[in-house]
Amino acid sequence: MGSNTKRQTTMAKMSRERALREKRARKQEKKDDKKLAAAAALAAEAAGITLDEPAEDDETASDEELAPE
Repeated sequence: MGSNTKRQTTMAKMSRERALREKRARKQEKKDDKKLAAAAALAAEAAGITLDEPAEDDETASDEELAPE
């Protein structure tokens, strides 16, 4: 028998492998972004800068501007 014959990979298998590589790359990007955000927050905290969300007063002011008179 032809034990030396090379078996071809099917297109479906290659597609699954490519999808898996892309998924892992996206997951790694998310992890890297999360690490950068944490490092930025830590650096800002060390510098004495707070990264709080905007106050609700700011949101109501923009809502009032958009309301028809």
